[in-house]
Amino acid sequence: MATPRAGLGVSPHSGWAALVALGGDPRRPEVLLRERIEMTGRKLPGPKQPYHAVEGLPVAKAAGLLERYLQSANTLATDALRSVKGAVEERGFAIAGLAILQSNGRQGASLEAILASHALIHTADGDHFRGALAEAARRCGTEAARIKQKELHERAAATLKRPIEELQGYVASLGKSVGPPWGADQKSAALLAWLTLARSERSREVRTP
Repeated sequence: MATPRAGLGVSPHSGWAALVALGGDPRRPEVLLRERIEMTGRKLPGPKQPYHAVEGLPVAKAAGLLERYLQSANTLATDALRSVKGAVEERGFAIAGLAILQSNGRQGASLEAILASHALIHTADGDHFRGALAEAARRCGTEAARIKQKELHERAAATLKRPIEELQGYVASLGKSVGPPWGADQKSAALLAWLTLARSERSREVRTP
């Protein structure tokens, strides 16, 4: 009998992320775990808004500080994800993958351009921690995907073959089994986890003779 799978979804913010793990029947999954992933703290301190923290500094100095902040965030995210992976596996599930909610903001700008634009600084702060989550997934041997916020509902409806209103209603109902907090962050993370789980199950069905 095949090991049941679990999908992970994360909705990042500056310094932390909401994580939800869903498993079981991909048509009606259950919440296996809900966590708050901290990527700054006493263990490895760093600013929750790293690009804001280096605004106004020479580019070379800013780059060096940002690299230090990222290494700290990478370590904290990896430790947290390893703990999540262990907890999910203890329940008898294998991790199918992780999906990260990507911002709709502009990516790919140079550090010099970012530091010259307050709007880009806001986007870069969030992407700093998205990068840490992706690196944590790599270190944990977990496949990671990034899905833009503006595309999430459309992609979920297409993959799960159900109206987005129905999917949102089910995701909202999942909160009753775990209690608060179950706000927009947890709902987005749950939908990402559901999408990851469904894709994994579909891929396994295709490979099964």
